[in-house]
Amino acid sequence: MLTATGLTANAVWLAINSDASDLTTSQVESIEVSYEGFKGDNHSGLTRPACVRVKNQYAADTEIRNTRQISAVCDDELASIAKLMEIDAIDPAWIGANLVFRGFKQFSQLPPSSRIIFEGGVSLVVDMENAPCRYPGDIITKHHPDQGYRFAKAAAGKRGITLWVEHPGRIEQGECAQLHIPPVVTWQA
Repeated sequence: MLTATGLTANAVWLAINSDASDLTTSQVESIEVSYEGFKGDNHSGLTRPACVRVKNQYAADTEIRNTRQISAVCDDELASIAKLMEIDAIDPAWIGANLVFRGFKQFSQLPPSSRIIFEGGVSLVVDMENAPCRYPGDIITKHHPDQGYRFAKAAAGKRGITLWVEHPGRIEQGECAQLHIPPVVTWQA
């Protein structure tokens, strides 16, 4: 059973990516959310083709459930990454973020299957930590020459999470959300 933690955060930044050829997202004031994800976003869809992230489970392009509909980060982890990279800031658009939260601590380490439930009713389910890759570094280099290569190492454990939609609706910039977590289990093989 999920437990409401009483921990809350605000969605301080919302964005979509409508161009499959570029990782960069564009900020919006509010977003319509369906079971497929953020309306108009390149990563929305009930299914997706398997990629390198699941190469140990599926052949490339196998149709699988899309649990990576939304990419979310938190502002304090972005600031920490920028500091480690020795740059002033990282625009969340550069790393393909759809949501930036303010208020959740250790955001990238939220337990899988946790729910982030917004005041307006939208419920997003945590898939897992979004592992750093080189593509955001390529975009960061356009803004900070010769610095993007530092992103993957600096972002380890702080890159944010991927989410999928459990209950649709609309999210407004600044809207508050509450964290609900599953039972914490330590599993050993």
